[in-house]
Amino acid sequence: MSDTRTEIERLESMTRFCLDEAARRGVSAAEVACSVDQGLSLTVRLGAVETIEHHRSQGVGITVYYGQRKGSASTTDLSERALVDTVGAACRIARYGAEDPCAGLPDAELLAKDIPDLDLYHPWRLDAEQGIELALACENAARGYSDAITNSEGASLNAFEGVRVLGNSLGFLHGYASSRHGLSCSVIGEREGSMQRDDWWTVARDPAELESAEAVGRKAAERTVRRLGARGLSTRQCPVLFAADVASSLIGHLIAAVRGGNLYRKSSFLLDALGQRIFPEFVHIHEQPHLLRGLGSAPYDAEGVATRARDLVRNGVLESYVLSTYSARKLGMQTTGNAGGVHNLIVDSGSEAFEDLIRRMGTGLIVTELLGQGVNIVTGDYSRGAAGYWVENGEIRFPVEEITIAGNLRDMFGHVVAIGNDVDLRGNIRTGSILIETMTVAGD
Repeated sequence: MSDTRTEIERLESMTRFCLDEAARRGVSAAEVACSVDQGLSLTVRLGAVETIEHHRSQGVGITVYYGQRKGSASTTDLSERALVDTVGAACRIARYGAEDPCAGLPDAELLAKDIPDLDLYHPWRLDAEQGIELALACENAARGYSDAITNSEGASLNAFEGVRVLGNSLGFLHGYASSRHGLSCSVIGEREGSMQRDDWWTVARDPAELESAEAVGRKAAERTVRRLGARGLSTRQCPVLFAADVASSLIGHLIAAVRGGNLYRKSSFLLDALGQRIFPEFVHIHEQPHLLRGLGSAPYDAEGVATRARDLVRNGVLESYVLSTYSARKLGMQTTGNAGGVHNLIVDSGSEAFEDLIRRMGTGLIVTELLGQGVNIVTGDYSRGAAGYWVENGEIRFPVEEITIAGNLRDMFGHVVAIGNDVDLRGNIRTGSILIETMTVAGD
């Protein structure tokens, strides 16, 4: 975007127009969200270009309230006539909607006021030809890593930037620009009848913070080659070490269990767990929404409520839920500023590196890939396909595949032994590898 300030001002003007139109129709409250995004996505495979996409999208979402009756409508047509029609559609829906005592805008005093600049906008000024060169360099590094690399699923590059503006009838109006860029590669290896695939990727707000194309390709190939010769295991109980890039999924299940929607529907295994110890005492999980250039950073949530640093788990004790305005009212609580999700959830790491955790485990399983969706948030039952490495006497012995790991999340959380310092920064959840005392490994 050549001039983000002008784009923000245009969307702010559009937001005011929609709010004024809603007020003219007699609504008691209204909220408007406008966005414009653009980017470049491309994929190469086996040295040839497969896809190139230049994309640009725009949209306006409008929510209105007549008392506590809610109506929402959206449009991708930003003309004045379309905006009037969209406001009208939202109003018609609200007039025929049912009363909901928990519906409505956030409390005015919770809206963001002193809004920090989180340095989220770093456009990547590259054209398609430059993007193709980077993707090819990435794939070539992977294919040239070893003779065992026999095929490729390709390398992909994405460059994204956008502007979002949020406004409501309580006087909140703000917008900012953000960017997100990434490069990934996936290759296939074969040796003595064994075939495996693996990948690697890098992502950042600022393209200068991406790993090099060659490094991404080499890492994808290295991970693939290491998996060749994988075998099964017999069923057993043993310690399980979740590598950092899959350990974040465990924390994702925690977030699902303490999200307001699941709590007020009574569909969580952590129902009424506030104030209870659910992890060992050394575990500290906290939200840091104002990290500069953080992938999950945001000055306010999807409702305009100010985000703030806060503890989710301290000394192993669950200290807070993850709530929007609506879910908080359903629970008789106050929003935690998490409409739309969490923002940079950090699991504090210990002093041990990944290799130290392997030695501490002694004999057990390293999980590097998870398959399937066998997680029941209502009961906490956990059962997923997995692949990784078998460890004996603190050393990796061989890769494993076609196994299932099972347990219960409440037990798994309570039996975390250690958290590594190999923190994966490529997402909204930042954690190192997580070692769990024991799980069931089902195999042959």
